[in-house]
Amino acid sequence: MDKGQKLKSALMARAETLGFDVCRITQAELPEDIGRKLEQSISLKRHASMDWMKTTLERRKTPTAMWEEASSAIMLGMNYGPDINPLENLDQKSQATISVYARNRDYHDIIKGRLKTLAGWLASKTGEDVKVFVDTAPLMEKPLAQQSGLGWQGKHTNLVSRELGSWLFLGAILTKANLEADEPERDYCGSCTSCLEACPTNAFPAPYQLDAARCISYLTIEHDGLIPHEFREAMGNRIYGCDDCLAVCPWNKYAQSATEIKLQAREDLQSPSLQELAELDDAGFRKRFSGSPIKRIGRNRFLRNVMIAVGNSADPDLKSIARQNCGDKDPVVRGTSIWALARLEEKPVFADMRIRALSNETDETVRQEWEYHE
Repeated sequence: MDKGQKLKSALMARAETLGFDVCRITQAELPEDIGRKLEQSISLKRHASMDWMKTTLERRKTPTAMWEEASSAIMLGMNYGPDINPLENLDQKSQATISVYARNRDYHDIIKGRLKTLAGWLASKTGEDVKVFVDTAPLMEKPLAQQSGLGWQGKHTNLVSRELGSWLFLGAILTKANLEADEPERDYCGSCTSCLEACPTNAFPAPYQLDAARCISYLTIEHDGLIPHEFREAMGNRIYGCDDCLAVCPWNKYAQSATEIKLQAREDLQSPSLQELAELDDAGFRKRFSGSPIKRIGRNRFLRNVMIAVGNSADPDLKSIARQNCGDKDPVVRGTSIWALARLEEKPVFADMRIRALSNETDETVRQEWEYHE
């Protein structure tokens, strides 16, 4: 075994001791067609309101556009697989469904520290500069992961692994060191279209293409303001993210439950009560979701999502909280609560409330929501 192979073997072993389930290496360069596909997607406005994708387009096309001296990319995956089918909770209409990845600690915090440890070790062995990335820079981790052999981008645009299925967090280390690259992974989706057919909002205009503006993950996390009416019923009780396209992938028969305790679901986030969540004030929200990725969207955006789930619950016991939140200080929470109440309250009672509200409401956004239910 030569020096390069010894270093690579030691790197893989070190990554495993740090809790990574898979580690592969590729060149820090992506083919031009990857950049062209990204450019086309943005020209079609499929990035929705995520303007940072447009402003960082040129740097995002290939790693060397961001760091010219980068030579190799070390791609790492950490399994966060659930121990139960995440789709089972969708039938529990009075409980909330939270995406599997957000049921415990923020993965950025977990992975970044370990990446820094691994990168520091690599720098000490090679004497070359390193940089670490966890979904926070203009780096296309998924194409790099496929190029490294870690998995392939499925028709739902997410990474799939033959060994671990769909439940993988990705991290990357770029280095000036020239490391031996692994073979790319080929596409094993075949004729399967399960992920495309499972999408509640038809967010895939074609295989391998995603329209973020129709994606429940985007709508519940990145989208600000009121969520368009056409998507609200399809959201069901999904209040943060959506796992449908991931969960139905046949390759999940090889998936494993997460071994990292910080990625295993907290009991209070597996199937929380909508009533309980809808009553959270700002302090309660911050306390409940301390250390969670959910905290970053803030209480008001979170309550917006919860109130859509309340409206989809068909649970008459939730009418009182819908009525209460129609008076919330935040206009988006108020507007969404109106929609929820319209679906739960008896029509004559709601009509009377609507007349009184329109005579007092000054916020134009909220007035439009009341008027929508004429």
